[in-house]
Amino acid sequence: MSDIRTTNGREQMASEHAPKLDLGELRSRSTEARRAQIVIWAGIIAIALVTLLPLYWMLRVSLTHPPAVFQDPRSILPPVWSIGNYMRVLGMVSAEEAVALGGTGQALGFFQALRNSLIVTGLITVAQVFFSACAAYAFARLRFPFRDGLFSLYVGALMIPQIVIVIPNFALVHSLGWLNTFAGIVAPYFFMTPLAVFFMRQFFVSVNKELEESAYLDGAGRLTAAFRIVFPISTPAILTAAIIVSTTTWNEYLWMLVVGRDRAVRVLTVALGIFRQQTPQGAPDWGGLMAGTMLAVVPIGLLFVLLGKHVVNAIGHTGFR
Repeated sequence: MSDIRTTNGREQMASEHAPKLDLGELRSRSTEARRAQIVIWAGIIAIALVTLLPLYWMLRVSLTHPPAVFQDPRSILPPVWSIGNYMRVLGMVSAEEAVALGGTGQALGFFQALRNSLIVTGLITVAQVFFSACAAYAFARLRFPFRDGLFSLYVGALMIPQIVIVIPNFALVHSLGWLNTFAGIVAPYFFMTPLAVFFMRQFFVSVNKELEESAYLDGAGRLTAAFRIVFPISTPAILTAAIIVSTTTWNEYLWMLVVGRDRAVRVLTVALGIFRQQTPQGAPDWGGLMAGTMLAVVPIGLLFVLLGKHVVNAIGHTGFR
């Protein structure tokens, strides 16, 4: 009984000394929380507007009749609506009809450039993700001399600007006779990229080793455990790496311009750049250029819509928080 009384006394004393919140203080804290939420949402909306405004302006210009592009720049909607820009870009009208629609009559070759972009992006994405996954698994699971130093050196390549290696790569491709070929475009990007290796290694490290050890007890080898256990489990990370690689490759311009200017291997970014320079009078065909750019955004946008949730899942497992 004495113990019970002592305990009750201690609880009573603790409750007496505990800070008491009155109704006004509770309301004040609730008001502060609401203000914080308002500030956060205002920041998110501002960032979204800044991000989406260029995309909206591209859409507006692409739907504007070319002579009316600069007619009313303050108007939110196109001053004069027209889908002629898309018809010209897709090659649905002749050169004479394109000029009549307000364009320059120059051909973009959209479908051929789209095919080339799909070929280049597909080859680089599949090969780079495969070899990067193998390298990441080796750094995460295998024990070999200078592993950590080699990984640090490899990740350090992320700090090297891409422009620095353009000239050496160009000299190598030129010596091999691969200019204006798919082999020359794909070669420097075919094997691995430091970002993909680093990203997937972080995911492989978090995979439970007991799953592989159980496979070893059943007679499986290192390759079997990797391809049948670790890689299937790591599908979100692999898909995320594929999205990153494909987006980077799809938007690449400098290397594609240096090595693949020929129409047979010209990708969309290069085709749009050349289309901009083909205006005889010096003023770019903004309507056609924006229409082609909007169409070029569609494939990569669909990729994000279909696989975006995997990116979120992978980031949650790799420690990028």
